[in-house]
Amino acid sequence: MKRVTGIGGIFIKSADPARLRDWYKSHLGIDVEAWGGTSFQNTPTTVWNVFEASTKYFDPGKAPFMVNYRVAELVPLLAALRAAGCTVEGDGEASEYGRFGWVIDCDGNKVELWEPPIGQ
Repeated sequence: MKRVTGIGGIFIKSADPARLRDWYKSHLGIDVEAWGGTSFQNTPTTVWNVFEASTKYFDPGKAPFMVNYRVAELVPLLAALRAAGCTVEGDGEASEYGRFGWVIDCDGNKVELWEPPIGQ
């Protein structure tokens, strides 16, 4: 079974997201869009975004960042992680952007797993 096939996104918490977005735009040339992040149009697409420091989206992880890994087959991977004794958050979620699942790594960081929609 294939597992991780790439990076799907990088997400950062900030006490002042607008300031941090502006810094990245000004200093690193990241074209921050109205929704608060950008989508690098390499193949495959990689997303970058800044979240409010108060977001609960990274919970129960304590790190101020979360990496989203692109995966080929989310459901069997979540089952394999559970079978290996890993802490898997929920059963995953489906949306127009694909399927998402979460696992907690051995340092307590929340890791997002993303299976893109078919054809992406």
